[in-house]
Amino acid sequence: MKNPPPRSTGVSPETDEFKWEMRQVGVVDDGPMIKISVTHGSSHHELYLPPQSTLRDVKKLLSHKTGLQPEEQRLFFKGKEMDDEDHLHKEGVKDKSKLLLLEDASSEERTLEEFRKHNKMLKAFEAVAGVRAEVDKLSDWVSALEVAVDGGTRVSDKEFIVCTELLMRQLLKLDGIEAEGEPKLQRKAEVRLVQNLVATLDSLKERNSNPFNRSGKAISVTTQWENFNTKMRSFNAPTSTSKM
Repeated sequence: MKNPPPRSTGVSPETDEFKWEMRQVGVVDDGPMIKISVTHGSSHHELYLPPQSTLRDVKKLLSHKTGLQPEEQRLFFKGKEMDDEDHLHKEGVKDKSKLLLLEDASSEERTLEEFRKHNKMLKAFEAVAGVRAEVDKLSDWVSALEVAVDGGTRVSDKEFIVCTELLMRQLLKLDGIEAEGEPKLQRKAEVRLVQNLVATLDSLKERNSNPFNRSGKAISVTTQWENFNTKMRSFNAPTSTSKM
């Protein structure tokens, strides 16, 4: 005698979706299924599960639909909050039953904290990028001074003083940026760059102070800083009444 076919509840879920959902909760059952509707804010989610499934199984399915982890979910049926180990059929949940999903308050606080951290990181990225743009200009200036000194041109000490001062200002800006993670690494790299540029300027200034080249011949002297590479002209020399 053949076994009678399993009793059907009339639920006809889409085959692919149904199989996918069953794999998510690890449930393999050839018996009848029920369809439940879960309201979450303005959203409505339909789930297909065996009636003996636990609320934990429901939460696993909902995590894929809502992005909320199971521990961040609170599920209610007929005004009563259900526990993770409660079985649907034992709690009276049947085909076409409706459940309410609320987000746990601690989850909302964690989300808010993550949002704050994200904004803080963005601000740090922007701050470091702003300093980097200024340091790039100053790096071009240092390169122009290096070309001048290597070419035998005597440079006014004002050039090294002003450029060093501007670099130190950027270093102070970097020191004032609060950053974690990737922005912190970028800030650290920018600090090293500024320190290297300052060290290069110190070396160039020392070489520039000697008016003779290796062969002992006098080299030309230029006192007008405006005559140098046009890259330097983007910087304004400070006004001072004292003599250098």
